Order: sequence, then C-alpha cells, then structure tokens
Amino acid sequence: GPATKGVTFNHLTAEFDRVLVAVADKAIPTVARLLADAGMRQGIALHTSGAYSAAALEPLRSQGVACGSLHPLQTIATPEQGLTALLDCAWAIDGDLEAAVWAGQIARLLGGFTINIAPEKRALYHAAAVMASNYVVTLVDAAVILMEAAGADANAALRAIRPLISTSIDNAIKTGPTGALTGPVQRGDLETVECHLKALHEAPPQVAELYRAAGCHAVEIAVRRGLAPECAVRIRQLLKQGA
Repeated sequence: GPATKGVTFNHLTAEFDRVLVAVADKAIPTVARLLADAGMRQGIALHTSGAYSAAALEPLRSQGVACGSLHPLQTIATPEQGLTALLDCAWAIDGDLEAAVWAGQIARLLGGFTINIAPEKRALYHAAAVMASNYVVTLVDAAVILMEAAGADANAALRAIRPLISTSIDNAIKTGPTGALTGPVQRGDLETVECHLKALHEAPPQVAELYRAAGCHAVEIAVRRGLAPECAVRIRQLLKQGA
C-alpha cells in the first residue's frame, strides 16, 4: 500500500527501534550482522524462524539489542493466505524479556496465544510443526498415489479422501490420537495389514516405506488403547519385514 516504503539497512536502524526479521532461516545471522554493522545498538529484534532460537540474532544481542523469536505455528501456501491464516494461531517465542513481551503483544493483536519453547528444544518443536503440517501433506500425496494406482482419477481421489482426512483430524484433536485411532492396526487385523503390504509391492518404494513407518507408530498408539501385546509384536514384525 501507499504507506509502505523500502529502505536500506542504514535507514532502518536510524528510523526504527523495533525490527521483525522475516527471512529464510539461513539468512537470519547475515541480516543480524548487517543491522549490527549499520549501527543498531538498542531496541528490539525478533525473527520468525521455527527451528532457530533468539541466539540466531547474536550479533545484535551483543550490541545491546533485546532479541527474541516469534514463530507462527501455521502453514502459509501463498502471501494472500497469510492475511487470514495468521489470525488465531499459536506463536512459539523465546528470548530476552523485552523481546518476549513485544512478541506476546503481536500474538495477542492477531487473536492468538504464545507458547514458550526453550532454546535447546527449538529443533524438536519445529520437527513437531513439520510433522503436523508438511508431513500431513505428504501423507495425502501418498494416499492419492495409491488411489491412482487403484484406478481412481487424482481429482476424484482428493475429493473422496477429503471427508476421511477432515474427520480423522477432528477426532484426533477432540479426543486425542489414542481415542481417534481406527483401522486394521487398532483392530489387530494382521491379515488386512499383510494384504496391504503385498499390494504395496506395486507402489513406489518411498510410499510403501511410509506406510510401514506410519504403521509401526500406529501399533504404539493401538497398544495404548488396549491392543494385545502378542498381536502388537506380530504386526510390528510384519511391518518391519514387509510382505
């Protein structure tokens, strides 16, 4: 919009005392160094990386700038989507007190809330975020690949599995994964799992491997729900060996 203007790093540090660094993860230390070299000596700097802690801004912190991180726990496929997707989501924060306060203010203005992640746990937090977002997309793609192999059109496959995906996610959030798990692993249906594994010989190797890996974790959930230990052992062995 007309109120937006571009400035150099030198102008940035002269005119502003609060900076939000929203760049690729690998560029954060470089930007911090450029800002420090340009003379930023006070104020607050936040970055939006999920995997990195406030330590990524160390060049600024060493100059007296309060540093922190503010990562939206949300997926944004397009810039336009970000205008609404960032409302009401969670934000992972860490860093110096003044920076954390500002991060909290931003989150609340967007109708969201903050979760505090220890710096040494940021990689685990971000891995969880990747599994909850990117790997859900990966599972959808794998399911479509198998649907196509079974003879369905890709668009029809997406339309067909949408209610299944939506209901499964809703159930997992409302009742927890243990209560939401259904299917052959939860039932201890060894024969059906074996049938799947045989059919997966026709699938791309990475899809078959994904099925087996997800199945092994499904066994752990099923055990929490009461699957007999001896049945769990047999299913684990079958999944690890393939059929």
